[in-house]
Amino acid sequence: MTEKPAELSFAKFMVALRSLRKIGRETPDVDTFALFAFAPVPLIFLGALFGGIFSWLAIAWITVGIFVLDRRAPKPAPDAPEGAAFPKADKLSSALAITHFVLLPIVVASLAGFAGISTMGTLGLMIAAALWFGQVSNANAHELIHRADRKLFNLGKWVYISLLYGHHVSAHRLVHHVSVATPADPATATLGESYWNYASRTWSESFKAGYAKEKAIIEARIKANPGKPTIRERINRINPYATYVLGGLWFVIGAGLLFGSAGFASFLFLCALTQAQLMLSDYVQHYGLVRQETAPGEYEPVSAAHSWDAIETGSALMMLNAPRHSDHHAHPARPYPALQLGDLKEPGRPILPYSLPVMAMLALVPSQFAKLMDHRVLAVRKGESVYSEPKPKQAPAPAAAPTDAPTDDAGPLVLTDAEPAEAPAPEVSQAPAAPAAAEREKADA
Repeated sequence: MTEKPAELSFAKFMVALRSLRKIGRETPDVDTFALFAFAPVPLIFLGALFGGIFSWLAIAWITVGIFVLDRRAPKPAPDAPEGAAFPKADKLSSALAITHFVLLPIVVASLAGFAGISTMGTLGLMIAAALWFGQVSNANAHELIHRADRKLFNLGKWVYISLLYGHHVSAHRLVHHVSVATPADPATATLGESYWNYASRTWSESFKAGYAKEKAIIEARIKANPGKPTIRERINRINPYATYVLGGLWFVIGAGLLFGSAGFASFLFLCALTQAQLMLSDYVQHYGLVRQETAPGEYEPVSAAHSWDAIETGSALMMLNAPRHSDHHAHPARPYPALQLGDLKEPGRPILPYSLPVMAMLALVPSQFAKLMDHRVLAVRKGESVYSEPKPKQAPAPAAAPTDAPTDDAGPLVLTDAEPAEAPAPEVSQAPAAPAAAEREKADA
């Protein structure tokens, strides 16, 4: 019997579970990505139906569980070999998109009161669902809109439309990827710009910039074929923003008709929380980075110096390697398991001090975010390294054997014929040792 697309059987689940011990030590396969991306889904589903602790367990996994794994797992996980193929990657993305469309109405119905769960259960469900839609489903939709396959592209497009963020499909591909790290990109935050100021402008500016790009493309098509258009040409001349806006209205009206005013309000609030996480991700991943202008209106090519990467393993698995952002800009069509970090010690390479979810939380407090990031931005602009290699864990030193020999601060005093007691150590070898030791102590501190 032919295996159903993107089917994750119990046997595959157990294989992925057993592979947890290899996390961070080997290039993760698609089954491992699936395990982390799908892990909160059963808990959110049970939380929507029965309330109780299920949604809070999902929150605990997405926040605390992933944070602990990021700290404890080796980082970064090894890059996939150049040219490696991952045929199951698109199947996983399709399965995640289908799960999105199944889970969304169930969550909205429960938030509207149809399941009769408690206030705490409703609060937990709202947070858990927003975290999954914002960090997992968003990352997956981002993958899909970069696929050449039209069916996969449309899946990603409708995921964004269902979250009332359809314009991102055009703005991200036609504006952000072309103009990243320049004043023409609304999604690039400038040095010193707070997230709150960024969020207040990026939504509307991205909407307008994406619309202008799509309009210019349509005008170019009409100019290239000025005669009577065929049916296909007429369709191609319809601005996709009509689909984004009308599709979004369809979801809003549907939430109201199916689940009442409570469903209408819950859906809008859920979308707002989800969109905030997407904007936080864009804010962090390009904060303060600039491309040098080579001529009026022209800029140097996009490179690894124009995106902040995060090297933590757990959050990368849950978010389909979205934190490996610079390689995505270099190779937008590259599937997520194949995204690479390359040489982290390269001068001027932007590496975040913490995982992407942690940095997004810190961005909500502008003073703390600026204190952590502004000097790193300036260092990257100067071509300096900001990467701190994780220190390997050292085994505790064995206990010293007991001795009755007299000691001083340097250890046991052992007198031999080669080292007579009356022979002092040469002063020239001792003099420079003290400052060197002091410098090492400062570095360790």
